[in-house]
Amino acid sequence: MSVAGRHTSVTNRQRYVPAGNRMYVYGNVVPKQEPVQEPRRQAHERPRRKESPQVQRNRRRAMGMNPGYVVFLSIAAVLCLVICVNYVKMQSRLTGYSKNITALQEELAGLKEENNTKYNAVMDSVNLEEIREKAQKDLGMVYASPEQMVEYDRPSADYVRQYEDIPEDGVLAQSDKE
Repeated sequence: MSVAGRHTSVTNRQRYVPAGNRMYVYGNVVPKQEPVQEPRRQAHERPRRKESPQVQRNRRRAMGMNPGYVVFLSIAAVLCLVICVNYVKMQSRLTGYSKNITALQEELAGLKEENNTKYNAVMDSVNLEEIREKAQKDLGMVYASPEQMVEYDRPSADYVRQYEDIPEDGVLAQSDKE
């Protein structure tokens, strides 16, 4: 049998039909084709062209490292190292500050709780009714009568700080707007 796709002897199980460069096979047996031999190139080989000596010199120079480039890379590496060390120091300092803040917040919460407890204890111990009775009976204090009260107007503010006596007419300040 010929594999090239030409007419061959046909058995009752397979039939070869040539179609251009391809061969169709009908049946359950496929003949093995011989691989086409192509010249192999090595992966690192490139087709060689004639290069000028200037191009070859430039390639060698580009592949080499001159002293200036080595100094530049050394300075860049040292600079990167210094930046990394400072970054780690700052992170460690930040962690310490965070722990200190947490401890101070816990202390503040404890002090606030203690302060509230003592304030509530003082407020519970004060009986305003008892104070009123003691002031009226033991000290002779009485509520002010309406004729003892002096009402006054102060147009400039909501509250008054008294540095001098209240005038009889009850007016502390006059506004130019009236």
